[in-house]
Amino acid sequence: MRSKTLLAFVKAVSIFSAALALILWLLPVGQAAAQGNALVRVVHASPAAGNVDVFVDGGKLLSNFAFGTVTDYVSVAAGPHRIQVAPAGKGIDAAVINETVSVDADMAYTVAAIGDSAANLGLQAFVDNNQLSSGMAKVRVYHLSPNAGPVDIATGGKTVISGLTYKNASDYLSVPPGSYTFNVTATQANATVPVSATLQSGMVYSVFAVGLYKGTPELKFVVAAVSGVPGMPNTGSDPNAMPQSMATPTAQLWLFGLISLLALAGLGIGAREIVGRRRRSA
Repeated sequence: MRSKTLLAFVKAVSIFSAALALILWLLPVGQAAAQGNALVRVVHASPAAGNVDVFVDGGKLLSNFAFGTVTDYVSVAAGPHRIQVAPAGKGIDAAVINETVSVDADMAYTVAAIGDSAANLGLQAFVDNNQLSSGMAKVRVYHLSPNAGPVDIATGGKTVISGLTYKNASDYLSVPPGSYTFNVTATQANATVPVSATLQSGMVYSVFAVGLYKGTPELKFVVAAVSGVPGMPNTGSDPNAMPQSMATPTAQLWLFGLISLLALAGLGIGAREIVGRRRRSA
């Protein structure tokens, strides 16, 4: 009987040790998986391209993607990715844009298809930052209009962005929530276009200037909004969600706790049996 009791005790110790080894092995894997992803959204800002299909690393990501459209963020592995853009329905071999874009883990990006002729089609990548201060909204302007020239942007009688040029994005403006009219002035043409928006707390707004000034397709402003993430440098795989590296270990710890309790129960039973045996033999 004593040998059986000792065997039960050894088994319980083995279960506990295995549980500890399992959790120590799982935790780094969960963190590495989260750290291996970036977030990317795509903007069609090329007046010359028409509707397109977008391929990433040989697989189709977007079909019949229309001018002036902005996608949601999607999660992709960090590293270089081959992006090809082809006229809709023509297949990858007809790509008019064929470039490699590299992205870093735990970062968010906007990638814009740009160009107003076959000779200058290409991609322009921007690093995004959706971190927010509590109770505020953020606004950023992306200048993707090929012929609008430098622009100034004013609101409430104050110029808040000055001399923003094509293929560039402004700094982020952190503002209280409310209704705003942003007056966008093309300085070379001395023309102003008002853009009205109601900004909500906790949101990050991107304003994309796309199209051609006095051309076709005409100049317009496309607004995209995502939930900001307080206290974090970038969005997670869902712009509204916490990143995986914060969520995964919790489930693992619960699993470890359950296994540990079972193992400790086994240890306790084995120990009591040994003590009882010794007392009876005494």
